[in-house]
Amino acid sequence: MFKHKGRLFRMLLAALLCAGLVPNRLLADDKETTNPPPKTAPAKDDAPKMEAPAPLTERERWMLDRMEQLEKRVAELESKSNPPATAATEISPPHPTLPNGSISSLPTGAASAVPAAEAGTNAIPTDRAVALATAQATEKGKSGAGKAPATEPFAFADFTWLTGNARTKESPMDTKFFTPEIRADVDYVYDFAHPKDDTIGGSSEVFRSNEVHVTQLGVGGDFHYDNVRARLMTQFGLYSQTTPRNDASPARGQWNLDNAYRYISEAYGGYHFNVLHGINVDAGIFMSYVGLFSYYQFDNWAYQPSYVSSNTPWFFNGVRVQIFPTEHLKIEPWFVNGWQSYGRFNNRPGVGLQVLWRPNGWLSVLGNQYALGEDALNTPGRVRYHTDDSIQVKYYDNQENFLSKAAFSLTGDMGCEHGGGVSCAGNSKKGPKQSFLGYMVYNRLWFDRDKYALTIGGGQINNPGRYLVLLPPINGATAASGTPYFTENPGDPYKAWDVSGTFDWMPSQYITFRWEYNHRAANVPYFSGSGGVTPPGGNTFGAPGSTVCFSGAPPCGSLANTWFPDLRKTENRLNMAILVKF
Repeated sequence: MFKHKGRLFRMLLAALLCAGLVPNRLLADDKETTNPPPKTAPAKDDAPKMEAPAPLTERERWMLDRMEQLEKRVAELESKSNPPATAATEISPPHPTLPNGSISSLPTGAASAVPAAEAGTNAIPTDRAVALATAQATEKGKSGAGKAPATEPFAFADFTWLTGNARTKESPMDTKFFTPEIRADVDYVYDFAHPKDDTIGGSSEVFRSNEVHVTQLGVGGDFHYDNVRARLMTQFGLYSQTTPRNDASPARGQWNLDNAYRYISEAYGGYHFNVLHGINVDAGIFMSYVGLFSYYQFDNWAYQPSYVSSNTPWFFNGVRVQIFPTEHLKIEPWFVNGWQSYGRFNNRPGVGLQVLWRPNGWLSVLGNQYALGEDALNTPGRVRYHTDDSIQVKYYDNQENFLSKAAFSLTGDMGCEHGGGVSCAGNSKKGPKQSFLGYMVYNRLWFDRDKYALTIGGGQINNPGRYLVLLPPINGATAASGTPYFTENPGDPYKAWDVSGTFDWMPSQYITFRWEYNHRAANVPYFSGSGGVTPPGGNTFGAPGSTVCFSGAPPCGSLANTWFPDLRKTENRLNMAILVKF
């Protein structure tokens, strides 16, 4: 390029010189331009005399000096801009190809400077693409260009808008071997019923009222090296007590499984196979995402999800295989001990399947299926089936407007149990109907470049038999002990619905300040009233699963001598939380 420019400079300078010498020679003396030219003398026969050339004017000397300086400058530029061809071949990096097929226009040196917050999950970062291409070329050696690596699953778009997905786009502490993760969930709940024992029941997210509490503090992260992977996430705070008490399986056998796993929310190890777009085989405790929402409130649109999410499994203990046939599809079969359980309830484990399809950046379709587990404690032969299906749609996205984004989610669940004295089809000789039917829907609006958000939503369930209803913690009752004050017998009716409004302020991708109002209702007394669910003096009157007497041991003999919890059909509360994730 500079070579052609040099020739052009020379031609230009020559033209300027020719154009400058003659006119400037005539204009060297201004007086000469105003007088007519002198008359020529007659020609003589003798040879003309050689006359000395006229001296250059000051302007002509300046033009010549200027031309010499320009020629030297052009020569220097040509020498610097034309290295040997072989050297250019050696240092020229491969141009990474982005998933959309275009060639990255970023210079190689700038690749690592691209912030992950911008790259997010929209595309493979340029530095990663360069590394992949370079590694592949090294592996192939001199055999020529290697086959392009498979695109990373779901990396073709930014899915941080989804509920159940963390909205962080980069980890400030990420390394080649370990990606650390720290989570904090601290809340204050105002219950309009003012229960005197400050206890809230019927929720797997909210547990105490009118107090500040650490609901969850998680420290851990992901290990990844040489295709080997592992993840650990702890759970300190209220989750370490409330999540194990909803699992009845530790009551079967020894070794106190609820204590063994109490402070762990995720713990698994596995291997990544470079097949298709990736296959992961993991074993341990992993999140289920049945009910769409995440176990961690930072990832969700609302703090208190509807019953379809709150009453279905948050985790499984078993083996999963994540298969990515394409960058748009995940197929994940499970082999698990049971329905959100550390161990088995009887003699049969459960199996399940998750299918996740994201054809583009604004649509996500999720299906979770569970079957064959015998998940009623000490009731062999009672088999559970459940289907949980969700769709999420982002129907507006314009970061230049005050309303920057809008999306909605819709989830529908169905399930039943049969055998062991109950029936899926309805009341029959096999037993009363034992089923589950529910839905939830949420709509979320983001404002001011996603700094603020407003979510409105709710749902409804019908669960005869109450096998998925969270047992109120009356007198310290657990899923294993049960309670006579709220039975979960075959045929027991239970219908409930809820609505919520959530406002989020997100000044950074690592923190959310959340305010939420919840109204919940049921067709039977279920929620904590002003009298609370704790006997006078605390949980000291017999076993959690028995009736509490003011004096003596059960049976109490009369209603006057019997203590009753204060249960109501409605609940209204305000949730305020600070949610952090690194």
